[in-house]
Amino acid sequence: MRILVLGGSWFLGRAVAEDALHRGWDVSVFNRGRSGHAPRGVRTVLGDRTVAEDLDRLAGEGPWDAVVDTSASEMAPRDVLAGARVLEPVSGRYVYVSTVNAYRGWPTESLSEDSELLDGPSDADADYGRLPEGWDGPDWYYGRQKAGSERAVSTAFGNDRTALLRPGVILGPGEYVGRLPWWLRRASRGGRMLAPGPPEKSIQPIDVRDVAAFALNQAGADSGGAYNCVAPVGRETMGGFLAACVQVSGGDTQLVWAPDKLLLHHGVQQWTELPLWRTHAGVWKIESARAQAAGLVCRPLAETVADTWAWLHGGGTPVEHPRWAEHGIAAEKENAILAALGQ
Repeated sequence: MRILVLGGSWFLGRAVAEDALHRGWDVSVFNRGRSGHAPRGVRTVLGDRTVAEDLDRLAGEGPWDAVVDTSASEMAPRDVLAGARVLEPVSGRYVYVSTVNAYRGWPTESLSEDSELLDGPSDADADYGRLPEGWDGPDWYYGRQKAGSERAVSTAFGNDRTALLRPGVILGPGEYVGRLPWWLRRASRGGRMLAPGPPEKSIQPIDVRDVAAFALNQAGADSGGAYNCVAPVGRETMGGFLAACVQVSGGDTQLVWAPDKLLLHHGVQQWTELPLWRTHAGVWKIESARAQAAGLVCRPLAETVADTWAWLHGGGTPVEHPRWAEHGIAAEKENAILAALGQ
């Protein structure tokens, strides 16, 4: 099997490349060479996906059985379309890593792979879907861009040769966003730790290695489709997740659960100040039956937590990214809420 990974030097892209090498596949990676390092054993082609000359040069390195695209998170659909069209003659299939944000109903509604997508044209530029000044409705900009990019790939390769992967939150060794690392470091400090309740609330993060494995399985499949890459609804909980963080970090930590209403009263920023906490009804109600039927396997979240802790304390260094600084609540604010709980 001969594959091309767009990205390949950090987090998901690197996990895809490493897994493919482990399978004995011939792996090429294409990136700008600015962040992270591709694993040893791959063939690296340097270039910019938005530069036509670089894309033409890349196509000359083919053919490939499949392209796995992990690096289009901030690309306009028209750039994804241009790249897919150049690669189509020299590639058998295209696996595009999208997001659940592409659904019109996320995060307020329960979702399945058949749920309605946002309106994103395949040739949209980077300004499509930007919010007008003063807008107080849902922020669909990112989702529209991703939905448009999905359509771009399908336009170039056709539905039967396109696999669309829609993860929610991806965690695991190499994470650059900082969600799980923040919880682990906070738990390691010990003391009373603010925990967003209720503890029994279902959450659906997926391990980066499981997304990578499924992407490669789809690279070798003989049909196309769209798949929600999330853990099964109801299997993992916020309580189990934080208990695992406390256990592996070894901190003398007491979880103090705060109801949503209190956290909202204190102005806690959802999704970032207490990572993974969000009150919207559909945020963790994403069905993935089609993906599971196609072979998606999600390891227990406690295993992801333990392996990420081991990575951090084994010299692992995340790629620098501005989103890292967004995550985590200030100690003063946390203490004020703990005091309000009176426990």
